Formats: sequence, structure tokens, C-alpha cells
Amino acid sequence: MHRKCKEVAGEEDKMSKAIISVIDLVKIYQMGEVEVHALRGISADIMNGDFLAIMGKSGSGKSTFMNMIGCLDVPTRGQYLLDEVDVSSLSKDQLANLRNNKIGFVFQSFNLLSRTTALENVELPLMYNRKISSKEMRDRSLNALDAVGLADRAHHFPNQLSGGEQQRVAIARSLVNDPVVILADEPTGNLDTRTSLEVMGIFQKLNQKGITIVIVTHDADVAAFTKRHITFRDGRIIRAIEVNKPRNAMEELAAMPVMVEEDDA
Repeated sequence: MHRKCKEVAGEEDKMSKAIISVIDLVKIYQMGEVEVHALRGISADIMNGDFLAIMGKSGSGKSTFMNMIGCLDVPTRGQYLLDEVDVSSLSKDQLANLRNNKIGFVFQSFNLLSRTTALENVELPLMYNRKISSKEMRDRSLNALDAVGLADRAHHFPNQLSGGEQQRVAIARSLVNDPVVILADEPTGNLDTRTSLEVMGIFQKLNQKGITIVIVTHDADVAAFTKRHITFRDGRIIRAIEVNKPRNAMEELAAMPVMVEEDDA
């Protein structure tokens, strides 16, 4: 095969690779004498470069599924492959290591440490890696902040940042370990409309660079910016659809009227 053909084929193989595969995933919680079936045999693939919204009402199983694929909980039965590693039988220490190296997390409540700067918050996941020097840690964290447009706010504390800026710091923190997938749990839940568009615009830009992103949301407007939807009900997937033309967050942000505050008379 010609070298250029091999390179193209290699890129196609990479893009068609399943970052996450779950097969007949079951999760049962024991609540006293009652068994709660949170997941009832879920099978799904999340591909490299995917931008997926996981949807469903409270109690549908979407949060349990997110905990499973985030290595925050283990299934009762079934198989889970993360970047071709069988997660199902790993020890707690192995799970923690895999979670830190392969997954970036973004939460609704930002989860920033209040007494540390934006830069120091972004550096946190790297502190578990003894092979990284202080200079590399700083450089990678600054690059991550630059990727979300906050390089000039690196030395600000969370209480000196707006809600949208705090969420962007959280996104930078999720990027710093170069994860194979970013998992975001209701990332716009505490934000107003304009700031939500800013955050979704950042996710879209990151996805355009090839980063795989999974968002849990109950908001159809947020899901409209993603490429694919999976809907849960009663612990099962009831619908999986491709989005023909996702909404463009930056275009919508540019079209929003600018609110001008009037001075008091």
C-alpha cells in the first residue's frame, strides 16, 4: 500500500475505533430487602471523536451509566471496555489509575478548590503522575487554560471568576491529562443562557479537534449541540439517534443581543 494511503487508512481506523464499549451491562443496588435495577442489560459503543448526549428523566439510569463508564462504580454483571482495556475485573487501585489517565470529568458544580488559583486547580490531576516535572506540569496546565480562553486568568482564585469562567477552568482541568474521553455531568446546569452557549461552544471546538465528549443532560436545548443522542428509560436505552445538523453555539452566541445595564438615575 502507498505510504499516503496507509496514513489515510490509519486515520480512518483511529476515527472508527470504539473508545467505550459496554456489553449487557447490569447494575443492581440492594436497598434493604429490595433490589433496584438501575441498568438492565445495556449494550452501546462510543466512538473516537463522538460528541454524545445521554438523556432521560430522573431515575432512568443515565447517571448510573455515567458512573459506570467513568469508573466511579462497578457493574453487577456485564463487560466494559475503555480504550480496549477490560475495566470489569480491575482492582480499586487499577480503576483509580485508569480513571486519572484516561478520563476527564466536568461537573455541574465546577468542583474547584477555593483557596487555589485557576492554574493550581488545573494542575491537580497531574500531581498523581510522578514522571512529570514541575515545569511540564505548569506548561501543560497553561496550555489547557489557553485552550478554553483563560490563559490570562491563570492566577485568579475561583471567587474572582464568573460562573462561566469557573466551568472553563473545570474543562481545562479535564483536558490536562490528555484523556481519551471527557465526561460532563449537567455542565451548564448552573449557568445562564449566554454562559451556557459559551461552554457548549468550547465543547464543540474541542470536539472538532478530535476529543471525544459525553454529556449527561436532561435539557434538549443542550443536547441539540451534540452529534448523537442516547435516551434512557427504566434502565434501558429506548432511543439512539444521529443529529443531522447540530446547532452551532458560537453562531448563536454571536447573534444574541448584548445586554447593556442602565445607570441609576
